[in-house]
Amino acid sequence: MRASLFVLGVTTALTTILTPALMATTGAIMLHARPAAAQSNPFAPVISVNGLGITRFEIDQRAKMVSLLGRSPDPVAEAESDLIDDRLRMSAAKSAGIEVSREAVTQGMAEFAGRANMTAEQFLAAIGAEGVEPQTFRDFVEAGIAWREVIRAKYAGKVNISETEAAFASAPEAERGKGTRLLMQEFIIPTPPGREAEAAAIAERVSAADSEASFGALAREYSATASRDAGGRLPWKAINDVPPSLRAVMLGLTPGSNTEPLNIPNAIAVFRLRGIDEEGPQEADEQILDYAEYLIPSIDTEAGQIALARVQANAQTCDDLYAFNKGQDAALLTRETRSLPEIPTDVALQLAQMDSNEISTAIRRGGNSVVVMLCARTRPEAEGAPSSEALRDRIANARVGQFAEGDLADLRANAVIIR
Repeated sequence: MRASLFVLGVTTALTTILTPALMATTGAIMLHARPAAAQSNPFAPVISVNGLGITRFEIDQRAKMVSLLGRSPDPVAEAESDLIDDRLRMSAAKSAGIEVSREAVTQGMAEFAGRANMTAEQFLAAIGAEGVEPQTFRDFVEAGIAWREVIRAKYAGKVNISETEAAFASAPEAERGKGTRLLMQEFIIPTPPGREAEAAAIAERVSAADSEASFGALAREYSATASRDAGGRLPWKAINDVPPSLRAVMLGLTPGSNTEPLNIPNAIAVFRLRGIDEEGPQEADEQILDYAEYLIPSIDTEAGQIALARVQANAQTCDDLYAFNKGQDAALLTRETRSLPEIPTDVALQLAQMDSNEISTAIRRGGNSVVVMLCARTRPEAEGAPSSEALRDRIANARVGQFAEGDLADLRANAVIIR
């Protein structure tokens, strides 16, 4: 019962401190046998990241936090990945001369706990009851703050919002007339460990494509999305149905131009703006998505392919997924209700193209397939339009988030990680 305190509130806090965009897990890992001493001593390093050790105790502690959040079918693997990223974040901060003060960490802990409707003391007591030490929480918050300062220092003054973006962001709703729609082509290629450079090279070719036809030919050959057979062509999409980070990028293009390769979790994406229409039906600013993710392990095996085919053929609603998962690990199936900006980029890109009860199987995580199903899309009544400055900040922050995701992926790819 105590763990349930986190499922409602702490999950949102986690995605705020360390957004999915900052939690990429690409990169090569060198495997070595662990010495017997390291296995018996919980405080001996079992992973080395550019010479910085991660102990078994740290992994066990972070895995307990992951379990409390209820977000991963493999808490230990996620804990190891997160701690590797934290070492890279802290090293980048040290190289940039950035130090996080004790006061900043204390404030960050309070803010994190506040998003779960707790004080920092209540939060520490709650996780302590589940065996998580206070220092584990402090280290987690410190790494997030340090990385945020690294990115802020690196990109301060370098993110310029175009006139088109600024005008759209700052115009009052009543002055926008009808809604803006985008006509796009998409290309998404997975980046499995060891093949990141190959995927990046192909994405660069797509980004340089000088016509809709050449873009489409590459999409048919390499893209992992359901739109590949159509050359990556998508139907008209209301601007507010497009993930915010991609929305900002697309509004900076002119029809007939492509984005640069964009790093998203476990993949690289490229988009082409085919057309823009400002005479579409008016859309509300916000939308709330009810969606499910169902993890099918070992998708490249015969059993995995059979399981995927069963879901594709028989799942008519999100509720049907519970029947497919009966008797299996409950963590394989998650259901969330979130606003679009809170949804991980790779999932949001799929949901943006889907109607209720549609399925996407384009996402791979490791050797597993993630079935994404849209349960419902709702648009709540607006309580008041944000200021133009807030809207500009939202666009700028979304763009910086993409830069940060790419930077972390580069650090991973270039790191020497020894197990």
